[in-house]
Parts: sequence; structure tokens; C-alpha cells
Amino acid sequence: MSARAGVVYLVGAGPGDPGLITARALELIASADLILHDRLAPRAALDGARADAEVVDVGKEPGNPTVDQGEIERRMAAAALEGRSVVRLKGGDPFVFGRGGEEGEALAAAGVPFEVVPGVTAGVAAPAYAGIPVTHRDDASAVAFVTGHEDPEKAESAIDWEALARFPGTLVLYMGVKRLAENAEALVKAGRDRGDAAAVIERGTMPGQRTVTASLGTIAETVEREGVRAPAIVVVGAVAARRESLAWLERRPLAGKRVVVTRARAQASALARTLGELGAEVVELPAIRIEPRGDSAEVRRAVHDLPSYALVCLTSPNGVEVLFEAMSAAGLDARALANATVAAIGPGTAAALRERGIVADVVPERFVAESLVEALAEVPVKGRPVLLARAAEARDVLPRALRERGAAVDDVALYETVVEQPEAAAIEAAQGADYLTFTSSSTVRNLISALGERLPRDARVVSIGPVTSTALREAGLEVDVEAERHDIDGLVAALLADAG
Repeated sequence: MSARAGVVYLVGAGPGDPGLITARALELIASADLILHDRLAPRAALDGARADAEVVDVGKEPGNPTVDQGEIERRMAAAALEGRSVVRLKGGDPFVFGRGGEEGEALAAAGVPFEVVPGVTAGVAAPAYAGIPVTHRDDASAVAFVTGHEDPEKAESAIDWEALARFPGTLVLYMGVKRLAENAEALVKAGRDRGDAAAVIERGTMPGQRTVTASLGTIAETVEREGVRAPAIVVVGAVAARRESLAWLERRPLAGKRVVVTRARAQASALARTLGELGAEVVELPAIRIEPRGDSAEVRRAVHDLPSYALVCLTSPNGVEVLFEAMSAAGLDARALANATVAAIGPGTAAALRERGIVADVVPERFVAESLVEALAEVPVKGRPVLLARAAEARDVLPRALRERGAAVDDVALYETVVEQPEAAAIEAAQGADYLTFTSSSTVRNLISALGERLPRDARVVSIGPVTSTALREAGLEVDVEAERHDIDGLVAALLADAG
């Protein structure tokens, strides 16, 4: 069921890792008219919002509320009463230290229907990502969730520290870094053993997560020395010592490495996801943007003439996508290529064709134009029409070789790559990168043009292949790693080998 008009959905977005957002949350985000999101809600969760949806950041920095809580509640109610579907997107779970109860009561008082969509709460997820089970058969049969930062307007604390000190299980404190020293001392004074194991998890489940451990008596000192900052979760109890054997996040091969991805934003997600799953902190710094030219007269003519070509060469997944979109607009499908030998420059291009019902006849072992020329040596082209469908700024190796063999080549530009200006926050994040990855010569030229002196100079440079490596060297950059297979899988394999 999608979002209904006039209803407010109090939605938990999980602790930070976009992979922990529930399917129901994503469904509601995709159909909402208005989304009011918190500071800690994963930005990736908003990627699925409708283009015409109103998306408003109502997040609160500690001690600096962007939007007053009462105003948030009034805005939700007013929008729903206007007949709009509203998603109130909150980090973690809306009913676990998320003020979801207050918001639900305000909506009920205003006569506005609402639904609650639970989310994965940080008090469970952050310890799990740190290798700390909040319960364990040998150590803890109970867990208590406690706010480490109460409302400062309260006359006195509502936390019974003596009861918590006696609690026979794990204590998990939310928002506990700022008052960690006071809270730890309160527990010790109330009778909790100073030697109890403790851990603080910063940015749990998010890129850059880190965990510090110590005893309850020294954890505040350790956190201050290590410069741990909010958002963070504090865990107190014997289970914290389990981390030594259960920590899994840090054992991933790219854990602790910051990797910059310079591909166009539309193509970057798969590479970024793969690197993230390997433990890397990924910074997307798109250097190029793909501008399709599928509606140009040149492309429309080539599409019209598709059945007449003896050979059709495609050199990138982008080209496949634009060509098939142009074919669809002309009322054609894969059958238009039935008379042609279809060549793909590499497995990525071949896979894009296969998704559309075409199995490439020719795929070279090496994924560069020179190898495709060699692979086409046995394909008869003399006096025959050939379509070379590719990027506007591609090299002339392939068309020149085919013309030398007597082919009648139509070299058609399906798209062009243009400079993308990266966001300031991404440029800043890239400064501390361990690796810079480049997947084409255009990403090299355009990133250098966009960043100038702000290009990270201490990062190791990873190239997808010899053409990109040549562009890097011509730009004065040293190539530290070059993929043996000139595709995304090859680039990842080369990076892993280097990091290892």
C-alpha cells in the first residue's frame, strides 16, 4: 500500500546505513507529497523521493534546533489536513528517543490520522556493527536503553542511576558523549563496578564508524583523548568485551580506507556500493555528467537505418542505454538488430546488451578499442555499412581501422560527457582520501579542471586501464595502480590487491 492523502507517516529511517532502511519506509518515501526529515536520516533514503515532492530538512544540531519541534508538528498536521501525504522521516526508530510519541499525540489532538513505521534503532545496530551483542547467553539476558542526555529544562533527572547500577545486563546510552564523564561517575557512585567493560561507537553503521573501548572508570578519559564526537552510542557491560572476537566490520578488506569515485553520478552507485560492502568509506566526486543525444537528427537517422547495418559496435553501457531509448522512441525493439553482427567493447557493455535481449557476437579479451579492432579481424566489413555508436569525444582508433578495411562507417555520437562541478562537501571529504579511482580519460580531464589545486595529492591513483593511465600521466599524475581487466570488476580487484 502506498501513501494515502491526508495521512502522516512517522517513519524510522534506521541508524545511518542506507541498507538498513525498511522496504515499507522506501515505499512511503517514493509516494509522499511532503517529506520532513531529520539530520541523521540517511541522505540516500531521499533519492527515491518523487521529483515533485517537497523535501524539507527539519534536523536539529545539538543545542541548535533548525526548526522548532512545535513548528514541525504544526506543519505535519496542516499538510495532512490539506490532503497531502506526509512522511516524517526520523533517524533510527521514531518511538525510541525519537519524539515520535509526542508527534503522534500532537497529530491525534489535531484529528489527523497517522501511522508508525518502525526503524532499526541505533542502540542495537551500532553495537552489532561494532561486534558487540547487546545480549549474550553467558553475559547478559537483559538490556536497558537509556538516554544519556535528558531534556535540560527538567527540574531533576528522571534516571534512577542506582537502579541502573544494579541492572543485571547491558546498558545502552543514547546521545551519551557530551555527558559521558558525569554519567559514568553516576553509575560508579551508585555501585556499578569501575572495571566493567565499556565501549563508545561513533557514527555507528555509517562510513567512518569507529569504536573505542575501556573500562567504565576510564571510558570518558579515553573518549576525550581519541576525540570521539556525536552521534555516538555508549555500551556498558560484559558484552562490550566480546568485541575482540566478534568485530567484523574492521576485518573487511577496505575497512578504514577512504576511496573517491569519479564516475558520473548515474553510473557511480554500483561501484560505490561494491566498495562500501568491502568496508571502504566512499566519497562520490562525479567529474562528468552524461548528456544523451538520442533525440538528435544523427541518432534518429541511425536508428531508422538499423536493419541495414552489417555491423553495430557499442563501446559503453551508456551507449547501449541511449541507443535503446532512441529505438523505443521510434517504436523499435531488439529485433531491429537481427541482421547485424553486434560487437561490445567489454563485459559491461555486453551485459547491458544482454539485459535488452541481445547477446553480443564479438567481445574482445581486453577492453580497449585496439582489442576490438583485433577481434573484428575476421568479420567481413569491406563495402558494408557499419554503425559505430559511442561517445562524442571517443578516440578515432576504431573508425579509422574499419575505414582502412573498406567499411562504410557511420560514427554516431549517442552522448557526450560534460564537466560536473562536485559539491563543496564532497571536495572537502576527498582531501583525506586514500585512493582516487578513474574510469575514463574524461573523468581525469574534468576532475582536474573542476578541482584544480584542490585535487587530493596524497591519495594513491587507481586507473581502469591504459587509455585512462595515459590521460593521467599527461596530466602530470602518477598512476599507482592499473587494472589488469579494464572494467569495474578489474578496477576493484586491483584496488583490493594494492590495499592488501
